[in-house]
Amino acid sequence: MDQKSTLRRYLQTARDAIVWKLDGLCEYDARRPLTPTGTNLLGLVKHLSGVEIGYFGDCFDRPFPESFAWLQDDAEVNSDMWATADESREDILALYRRTWAHSDATIETLDLGATGRVPWWPAERATVTLHFLLVHVIAETNRHAGHADIVRETIDGEAGLRNGVSSMPEGDPAWWAAYRDKLERVAREAAG
Repeated sequence: MDQKSTLRRYLQTARDAIVWKLDGLCEYDARRPLTPTGTNLLGLVKHLSGVEIGYFGDCFDRPFPESFAWLQDDAEVNSDMWATADESREDILALYRRTWAHSDATIETLDLGATGRVPWWPAERATVTLHFLLVHVIAETNRHAGHADIVRETIDGEAGLRNGVSSMPEGDPAWWAAYRDKLERVAREAAG
């Protein structure tokens, strides 16, 4: 497998993990903020749509064919991190998939060494290659997949790498409760 194919595979695996975290959730659970900073699953998907629109579209003079108020310079702070009541889960997921198609077309069309410009980065770092931005977006998507994993586990206990691959030890709820209690005891002991 060549370098570009490998990078695309890792990007798609991370994308799929993000989308999978919404499976089976009611509308409220998909949207509700579960951290002090408001992290929520549907907001992560919306945010990552904007990430790909910017990095694989704007940075390579390949603008996304749609525009959104939440991506404008004068947008409300953090408006890319949550879905309004008028933005359905289906709308946000469909947008994310459309950004994949647009991003994948950019990735397919350009060589890994093709240069682009990230206008929101400092001038001395703004000129980048497609290879660099692919690695950057893979890292960012996986970072948010980790957030999504924790948020989903907080909602209903579902955890794991991706659909059908939990990467978690086998254990029933009693085993996990005992394991967590053990870690709590060790933490208290270590803290004195």
